[in-house]
Amino acid sequence: MNEPPSSIAERFFRNWGALDRDNGFLRLYRAFLAARAMVALAMVGAHMMAVSPTGTRYSLALLISLGYAALAMVHAALPSWQTGASRQSLAAMNGPRWWGSIGVDLTVFTVLQALEPSSVVPFPALIILPVLMSGVLAPRRAALGAAAMATLGMLGSSLYADLMGADWSGRITTTGLAGLGYFVVALLAAELAERLAGEQRAARGSLAYARQQSMLNQLVIDELREGVLVVDREGQVRAANPAARALLGEAGAIPEETFNLRADAMWADLAAAVDVSWLRSALGHDRADAVLHFTQAPTRHLRMRMRFIRSREGDAGEDLCLLLLEDRATLAARARQEKLAGMGRMSASIAHEIRNPLSAIAQANALLSEDLANDASAQQLAAMVDSNVKRLQRIVDEVSLLAGVAPVDVPPIDPGVLAAEVCTDWLRTQTDLLTPTLKRDLPSGLGNVYFDPEHLRRVLINLLDNAWRHAQDSRDAAPWVQVQLEAANAQQLRLSVLNPGAPLSAGVEQHLFEPFYSTRSRGSGLGLTICRELCERYGARIDYQARSVAGQSAIAFVVSLRRTESGS
Repeated sequence: MNEPPSSIAERFFRNWGALDRDNGFLRLYRAFLAARAMVALAMVGAHMMAVSPTGTRYSLALLISLGYAALAMVHAALPSWQTGASRQSLAAMNGPRWWGSIGVDLTVFTVLQALEPSSVVPFPALIILPVLMSGVLAPRRAALGAAAMATLGMLGSSLYADLMGADWSGRITTTGLAGLGYFVVALLAAELAERLAGEQRAARGSLAYARQQSMLNQLVIDELREGVLVVDREGQVRAANPAARALLGEAGAIPEETFNLRADAMWADLAAAVDVSWLRSALGHDRADAVLHFTQAPTRHLRMRMRFIRSREGDAGEDLCLLLLEDRATLAARARQEKLAGMGRMSASIAHEIRNPLSAIAQANALLSEDLANDASAQQLAAMVDSNVKRLQRIVDEVSLLAGVAPVDVPPIDPGVLAAEVCTDWLRTQTDLLTPTLKRDLPSGLGNVYFDPEHLRRVLINLLDNAWRHAQDSRDAAPWVQVQLEAANAQQLRLSVLNPGAPLSAGVEQHLFEPFYSTRSRGSGLGLTICRELCERYGARIDYQARSVAGQSAIAFVVSLRRTESGS
């Protein structure tokens, strides 16, 4: 399973410092420790070959070399001795970290130079190692301090040799030049280390920026509604976003991110279209259509846009094709939705303009009805005008409701309690000759949902009116309407309104929630549209389902309500 981009970023930036220390400072620190160990072993070997069985001076130098070699090897071999090493820990010349590495080296080499002024081992040259180590791993001030200590140590060893009877008049010049060399090495090493550190910081920043851009690009591609495929000339898919894998899958998204388009017969038309586009890729882009022939799912028609990336001459890369895939059915639905949205805005504007003349017509009709109270035919016409005016006013109100927006702050409500109140009020308003049989299964306490109470009341009343009307049309001996509330999962409650009746035809179901579509001659066709619009405002959804209740065909409209975060 692929790791989410957010977790990759968190892990990267969490371990960034540790990785940098391990790959930068610690690598150099361990290299210097290994070099110390090798120098110490070489010193021991040189003293073993030059040692005299009767000489005491050489025995003392050998013991010092053996102790230094043991310390250097343990320091280089044990990781626990390296824990905590940093540029800051080597900056303090009175700290244990500095004396455990640089200070020990300066002391040992200075002492051995004093004990063996004419030894075959070039101790003045060996002192360059701790000076160089200080210049690379410590700040410049500490590096100059190490160079100064090395110079003073060399002068002190020469003075000690003179006190012991050796002639150091010829050594003073050598010692001075060596001290000058130590300062030069320290300054150059510190300057180079600082420059390398700056370049490392710049490279680290560039790497972080590149990784961030890569993650952002991947996130954008994954969130695209269009399918994105990267295909080579052999038909091998190098990358595919979730939308593309969903389009190419028969029963769901294919799990693989890399696959071959020629490996499955259902993608044959798509692979052929890509091969043809390679031949016409001189312009760098192309468009084509393809059909996916599934064995257990309807045929899917795709619209493709191609962009070609060609490797330059002498480039080690290869030619790639970027495919942007869209389902033609989805494109048609999106265009239809945009058209309906435009019509909705236009209808809201028209409804606003109709409201005032309609009120004037209703008022004029009421005045005429009063003036012609004794004329039966005039009263009949006035009643007809009043009925149609009320119908138009209802349509205007419904269109205005569709054009509204959801409230910003919506208090949580218990849908079971509200639905019970709505059912009771709805029964009281029914004036038909046949009293509705309303079955209720509305437990309270299942949890609260986000929904405006008046809007949920409007949705439920519309569904009850629609259910009772179709229940009577179903030719059932005892028509009924059933309302039930149940927990769908931890995030949703399901409110269902059912009535007896045969399943809707495919043609009716296709246009069920479209505005102004109605199977009744005097229906406005806005009832279910309003229900869907109100549900979408609060993160809910409404669906039609064909069910069976006690062996009888039934029609159900199911509203999936979004629970509050606490579920209560």
